[in-house]
Amino acid sequence: IRATVPKLDLDSTFEQKSDIGKAVERDLEKSRLETLIVDIEPDSHVKRPMSEINAAGRLCEAANDKAEAEKILHIKRAEGEAESRYLTGVGIRQAIVDGLGDSLHDFSSSVPRTSSKEVMDMVLMTQYFDTMKELGEGSKSTSVFIPHDPGVVKDIATQIRNGVSLGQTYTTNDHYGIDTVWLSN
Repeated sequence: IRATVPKLDLDSTFEQKSDIGKAVERDLEKSRLETLIVDIEPDSHVKRPMSEINAAGRLCEAANDKAEAEKILHIKRAEGEAESRYLTGVGIRQAIVDGLGDSLHDFSSSVPRTSSKEVMDMVLMTQYFDTMKELGEGSKSTSVFIPHDPGVVKDIATQIRNGVSLGQTYTTNDHYGIDTVWLSN
């Protein structure tokens, strides 16, 4: 027993009880005694520290498992939030497109002899002026304004339209709300 047990940890000692019994039986075979190992009971001075080491190992393993579970929960929560924002963005974009289409149709039908291009120019300019207004209203605004007169409004609309028409493809990258626009020359 003294030759076998010190090589094992506490759990292995109990798991290999039958192997220890066979080793004792082999050693005692010469004297023709049959011995049955029923239980292993180390001295209390040995048993207590072994139990503490075993408990500390299990607590460490449990802490690692808990940390891993919290990490997975945090990741899943972030993925869910990203998916929610993506779907919200898709819905908002669709509502904008639908509203713009309805506005184009309504305006074209209520004002005769207007083309879709003219209506889009007006919408673009309205958005441009709204943006300029918002930039100017900010208390901590650090925007640089390029001076222009009303005669160049048509040029600005053309520049905006050309910038939009340069977009060759518009794709959503990884469907978490990161949009990429590739432009052609």
